[in-house]
Formats: sequence, C-alpha cells, structure tokens
Amino acid sequence: MTQLPFRSVLFAPGNRADVLAKLPRSEPDAAVIDLEDATPADQKAEARVIARQVTADLTASHPGLPLLVRINAADTGHFADDVADGLSPGLTGVVVPMLDSSEAVEAVADALDAAGHTDLPIMAGLETVAGVVDARTVTTHPRVAWCYFGAEDYVVDLGGVRTDSNDEVAVARAQVAQAARVGGVHAIDMVVRSLDDEARFRRESAEARALGFSGKLCIHPVQVALAHDCFQPTDAEIAWAGRVVEAWEAAVARGDAAIQVDGGMVDEPVARRARALLGAD
Repeated sequence: MTQLPFRSVLFAPGNRADVLAKLPRSEPDAAVIDLEDATPADQKAEARVIARQVTADLTASHPGLPLLVRINAADTGHFADDVADGLSPGLTGVVVPMLDSSEAVEAVADALDAAGHTDLPIMAGLETVAGVVDARTVTTHPRVAWCYFGAEDYVVDLGGVRTDSNDEVAVARAQVAQAARVGGVHAIDMVVRSLDDEARFRRESAEARALGFSGKLCIHPVQVALAHDCFQPTDAEIAWAGRVVEAWEAAVARGDAAIQVDGGMVDEPVARRARALLGAD
C-alpha cells in the first residue's frame, strides 16, 4: 500500500468544532481529528458527531488536504463506537494507537471492514514497549500505510523517565524507523510538547530525518511550518548531491568504482543517497 509521506501531521481535539475548522489554515501535509487523548471521556460521543460533520465539511472545502481520524485503542470501551460512529467517507486514513502485533492490526482491520470502511488505510501508533519491540509485525501488515512513534506513552509503559535529552527513546526511535523501512511505510516522529521551543523542535526533527522519519507529529499550527522546513533537503545538501551525481556519472563512464568529491569518498551507496536527495532514485 503506497501512500504519500507526511512532513507534518497536525492534530486537533475531536470535541472542538471551532478548532477543527481551522486545520487547513497552516497547510499541514495531513490533519487529524483526535477522538483519543485530546477528547475528554465524557465528550467522546459528541466528538464522533463533530468528526463526521467536520469530515464532510473539510473534504468538500479542502479536497486536497489528507484528513484522518484518530480513534481510541482497540482495548478501550470507546473503540467500537468510534469505528461505528466516528468515521465517514472521504477520510484518507484512520489513526489507531497502541498497536503491538500483526494480530492486533488484523483485528482492527476486521472491525473497520465490518463497519463498511473497507480498505481504509491505517496509521499505526507504535507507543508501547511491545509495539516497538515487535514493530515490524505491525509495519509489514498490508493495511498499514504509515506509523508513528509515541514517546510519552512508550516511556510510561517502559517505566522510565522522560528527559529533554531523549536518550531514553533513542533506541526505540531507531527501531520504529527501521521497522517502517522494512514494511515500506512512512514513519512519523514523536510530539514536541514545548510549543515555544523552536530549537528543540528543529533538533528533534534533524535527528528524526537522519533516522529516516518522513515528518513530525504536530500539536499546534506553529509547528507545521517548522516541520516542512526541517524535513526537506537543505540548499547545501542539494548542491552537494548535484556535484556527486555529476561526478559519479562521469566516473561510471570511465569505469571507476570509487571517486572523491569535496574531499570525501563516493561509491555507489553514496551516489544512491545523492540521487535520492535529488528525487531521482
């Protein structure tokens, strides 16, 4: 299942119709109506009604905006009602938190199909220890098109301590990125909860991009533009890639298997990375 990568995935509370209506303003790559963490338990039913109406409104007014709904986890009392009453035609996908196995994905897929949402792609939340350790069993399921790493829930499940260094999630982030690659799906990195900390957002985004993540979960419109800036090649990277590709093509024509560009060794893997930066590979 091939889907476009998302640099930014902007979430908004499912019970706030006024906020949801503003989702397109910051031009995120994808927007999510959140029926899970952002919606209080006593407002879940109302949020499902709002989600259906907002989906109809936004798919009509902004047909180019990928729109998803995050439902509650399958082991909660809200899951069945979310599937039955919170989803409607026009959605790009459904975000499902706390997935930890192929069997869990299959059970969700069966529930979606039974409710008439046949073939609706899943964005899988990898945010438990089991979900991270067995991430490839989730990402290789044919119904999964994207995955995200949820650091906060993961650290709670781990019994660890959340720190600004992110040392406690370094291995988990790498595992999620690797599993996404194995499954041929796009991985989206964890939330930055400090809305006024641009430096942290940029630092985490650089780390995530280096690991192979395509983008960042966003919880405020101000983070969208940052994500778009961070998850694209810099001018310097593009210039370097152009020099490498030009020199490599000339080297191949000469029969050389390794050359130097800008003082660094270039062989086929490096040339392949350069072509990827230029969108030619």
